Amino acid sequence: MQDFKNAKRIVVKVGTSTLTYDTGRINIRRLERLVAVLSDLANSGKEIALVSSGAIAVGVGKLGLRERPSQIALRQAAAAVGQCELMHLYDQHFSQYYHKVAQLLLTRDVVDDPTRCANVVNTFTALFELGAIPIINENDTVSTAELEGESFGDNDRLSSLVATLINADGLIVLSDIDGLYTANPQSDPSAKLIPLVKRIDDELLACAGGTVSGRGTGGMTTKIQAAQLVTAQGIPMAIVNGKDPDNLYRVLEGAQVGTVFRGQK
Repeated sequence: MQDFKNAKRIVVKVGTSTLTYDTGRINIRRLERLVAVLSDLANSGKEIALVSSGAIAVGVGKLGLRERPSQIALRQAAAAVGQCELMHLYDQHFSQYYHKVAQLLLTRDVVDDPTRCANVVNTFTALFELGAIPIINENDTVSTAELEGESFGDNDRLSSLVATLINADGLIVLSDIDGLYTANPQSDPSAKLIPLVKRIDDELLACAGGTVSGRGTGGMTTKIQAAQLVTAQGIPMAIVNGKDPDNLYRVLEGAQVGTVFRGQK
């Protein structure tokens, strides 16, 4: 598939279940490999923006909580602790490859306001010009919308919005399964992977299920919704298994991996 072959500016979204173990602690080996691949892609001339979930899960582990809190204030506190830890790890690992990182925490009201939105776009532009890798998340300590299920949607829709704002050439979502299937592969052994989606319709939406892990809040439905948003702007999107960050290479080289949603323009 050639959809990503000439992509230069790429948004990569990584989910909580890809970054962490069931304990909530960081999967260090996977994070290290992800950072190595992204750094290598940046070395090749790609402009990378990373939309990273995981702050609440990491905060839960860091604080020694037994499970993800149900109380919103406690989740905000876990996000505050976890975001600090997450950015420390990213900064530490990217620095090993001589890359600078920047943190951008967004809320829905920022991107909905034309002036604030323009400021965000200008920041992205300056960061790319300076050779920095933006790392984006929703600001859970300020906005409770995502925690209440009313905002970007576990960063899936946020990643599509970022891709649109920065006029990206492609969006790659690292998930905990291989891509979009005709049915839930965990409950239906006859489910088949869908390698290419040219058009998103009601039948395709019916293929989506809930979250696979218990650590994230998104699922295949939010990923398809993200694909609807981004492909409408002519930007292709791929869903691949994040257990192997080398899948990023495969997508960009045009190999048949995961599910590719073709841009509509």
